[in-house]
Amino acid sequence: MDCYITVDDYQSRALFYYFVEAYTDPSSKPLLLWLDGGPGCSSLGVGAFVEHGPFRPKGDVLIQNHFSWNNVANILYVESPAGVGFSFSQNATFYTTVNDTITAQDNLVFLERWFEKFPEYKNRDFFISGESYAGHYVPQLATLILRSKLNIFNLKAIAEESGKIDVCIADEVNSYLNREDVQKALHAHLLGGLSNWSFCSFVLKYDKKNLLIPTIDTLGSLVHSGIRVLVYSGDEDAVIPLIGSRRLVNKLAKSLGLNTTLPYSPWFYNHQVGGWVETYGEKKILSFATVRGGAHQAPYTAPQRSLTLITAFLQGTNP
Repeated sequence: MDCYITVDDYQSRALFYYFVEAYTDPSSKPLLLWLDGGPGCSSLGVGAFVEHGPFRPKGDVLIQNHFSWNNVANILYVESPAGVGFSFSQNATFYTTVNDTITAQDNLVFLERWFEKFPEYKNRDFFISGESYAGHYVPQLATLILRSKLNIFNLKAIAEESGKIDVCIADEVNSYLNREDVQKALHAHLLGGLSNWSFCSFVLKYDKKNLLIPTIDTLGSLVHSGIRVLVYSGDEDAVIPLIGSRRLVNKLAKSLGLNTTLPYSPWFYNHQVGGWVETYGEKKILSFATVRGGAHQAPYTAPQRSLTLITAFLQGTNP
């Protein structure tokens, strides 16, 4: 099966996806879309093959990730925008014009057409999560979904995490995904001026002005619309320290007039502290959580606790 969805017929622009159904009873599990940031880094390489997909490269083989998130959800990894990973545009000038608006629009078109390809997932409980610069992608896409008012979407909540790629892990995944037999098995192609798969795109020239645009108001609008928002961070993340993220969430809660429904408190995994969590508003509409031992990418460095947190997120409960 071709693992591409065309998002622009005129420019022959298509996004590559990697879809893994839940281990057990996928028809009863929600659908989780995962986006990586950068801007320009691969959800396939980072999210699927480093953090929380079902398998990880180890030398010439794949090993099972026993704490994969598809224990609790059907996961859709999308390499976005075009120019990232195996996603491409036959009109290569596109790579010099990409910004947040284009990325969000392409992601929306992708989902609309993906649901046509997999109609059994229409109206399934739907969640969007991502890390790093996907802190732009995730809420902006969620906003477009709400504005579209299309009845194929049953968006419940979004989650954002900070993250950074570990170089040693990246080398192993990079070697694996550039193998010809692996690309054939994935139904992946190097088109639109792409000469090889890379963790982060060398052809994409993203509009850097977008990096300076805060998305906190976008999160506020989603909360106001009834979409649950979780912001979480590894407590050893030196790239985006949790203190700054927690302050932003606290400031957002105050601006929305949300009461604290759970003060900053420990949550537990296997009778040990798994991290800390605080929630605001009715039905835990806004939350901030940490993952103990999470550094750079919490699902890789603290897989058990990260799975516990994402399971609670999908269920609408505290971990």
